[in-house]
Amino acid sequence: MTKPPLTIRLCGPRGFCAGVDRAIQIVVLALKKYGAPVYVRHEIVHNKYVVEGLQAKGAIFVEELDEIPPEHHAQPVVFSAHGVPKSVPADAEARNLFYLDATCPLVSKVHKQAMRHQRKGRHVLLIGHAGHPEVIGTMGQLPEGTVTLVETEDDAARLQPSDPEALGFVTQTTLSVEDTAGIVKALADRFPLMQAPAAESICYATTNRQDAVKEAAPGSDLFLVVGAPNSSNSKRLVEVAERAGAARGLLVQRASEIPWDEIGDIATLGLSAGASAPEIIVDEIIDAFRERFAVSVELAVTAEETENFPVNRVLRDVELTTADMAFVNGTA
Repeated sequence: MTKPPLTIRLCGPRGFCAGVDRAIQIVVLALKKYGAPVYVRHEIVHNKYVVEGLQAKGAIFVEELDEIPPEHHAQPVVFSAHGVPKSVPADAEARNLFYLDATCPLVSKVHKQAMRHQRKGRHVLLIGHAGHPEVIGTMGQLPEGTVTLVETEDDAARLQPSDPEALGFVTQTTLSVEDTAGIVKALADRFPLMQAPAAESICYATTNRQDAVKEAAPGSDLFLVVGAPNSSNSKRLVEVAERAGAARGLLVQRASEIPWDEIGDIATLGLSAGASAPEIIVDEIIDAFRERFAVSVELAVTAEETENFPVNRVLRDVELTTADMAFVNGTA
């Protein structure tokens, strides 16, 4: 039987950003240098496939440091790419733990921007999502009572700061550019003396992936984003796709989650991946569509990313090979 034709608009950039790549490399290199187990506090990045791949190599994931047994206190514990409150490294030091910080440098930059506002006597407004590890980490850089979370334009309208003339804002790195702009405008309209961060808080990778989705989405019958349900930047890509003209957006972790019975007749598929989703799953999904459709792939490329963040100095003497990262990047 002849397969129906399908054009896949494949976004670029997609998938791993430099901060995610670095965080995964840190765990892999720590395993090579120190042997298993290497502990990781929280998911290193929000992706089940990546977490399971690292577990297979000997990583053990914990939510809190007190879960690490005393006999393993000499083994490394890695802090996730999302960043941690200041209390976490302090707790590690109190427990005599050897830790490696895999916080994305762009998240660390937001921490520094928030601390700079506070140092200059401003109350910090953090635009982000309650409960997200990055938000918890950023708020945890500042003394209690010096930062307020703003999630929506409604929050901005209700805000009653003690000194409206001494405010500064920062944002979570993985937000929708449009949604954030609306919240910033709502705040600036009410508090014209509010100070912006010294540099853009939403990271380049988030912006680039959203721009590529905007390019590919118009006229797409379906737009698939590879990513985890707890991945903020992946969920934003689905919203951006639908807003930009895709008939329907879906977030999937693997090809097995694609609801084939619900897809119906489609001629154009948009495809991207969140910043914590490995390329090997993008390949898996394209292969799954090739089994059912006569696929042609068009590239929707809006930027070239050349950023590379070096791993911790203590790991730089260990060679990282293509084979070490094949579990996420594939062997091609």
